Amino acid sequence: MANDKKETPRALETYLGNTVRDLRIQLGLTIAEVAERAGISRGMLSKIENAQTATSIDTLEQLANALGVTLARLFRTYNIPTGGAQLVKRGQGMEVVRRGTKSGHTYQLLAYDQGPHKTFEPFLITLQDPGEEFPSFEHPGTEFIYMLEGYLEYRVGNETYLLEPGDSLTFRGEIPHRPEIMHGTPICFLSIIHYDSPGTGSSEENT
Repeated sequence: MANDKKETPRALETYLGNTVRDLRIQLGLTIAEVAERAGISRGMLSKIENAQTATSIDTLEQLANALGVTLARLFRTYNIPTGGAQLVKRGQGMEVVRRGTKSGHTYQLLAYDQGPHKTFEPFLITLQDPGEEFPSFEHPGTEFIYMLEGYLEYRVGNETYLLEPGDSLTFRGEIPHRPEIMHGTPICFLSIIHYDSPGTGSSEENT
């Protein structure tokens, strides 16, 4: 058991070995060339790259100089916290129901479980009934719409905007707004609502 533990490379040694090797390969240099520049033996460099030996700061500095980078560059991505990202695969967004939702009108929430205070809500909205009529929606924060498919006349306050694929529209959420006229279906767009301050988020009155 003790031997197994001794032979297992530590995380820092493995990281440094991989970093040195990657930089050397990117520069098109051989082990012999880098070892000569750094003033160390080829065997030592090979052990460093394979995480088979501990390395002094002086040796690391010599290697950094040989590779044309700073010592800080060798540690740049070490111990960066992992996780915290949320991946939602295509078609797997949480389907939610909103006021005015009918058959052929779907909301997919693309990010959720964001903690006690909502900061934003991204929706993929699909409309498939050309005769559907929408109530006006109002909510806190700022809404950003990006048109993906179809042609939609969207009302914000007293103005109506024709949205085509690639168009975007941004407005204050407290201004009454709604899809007004659909020109063909399906209509598909992203709606991202950013809430101004913690605790003001409400996803019940948006579209």
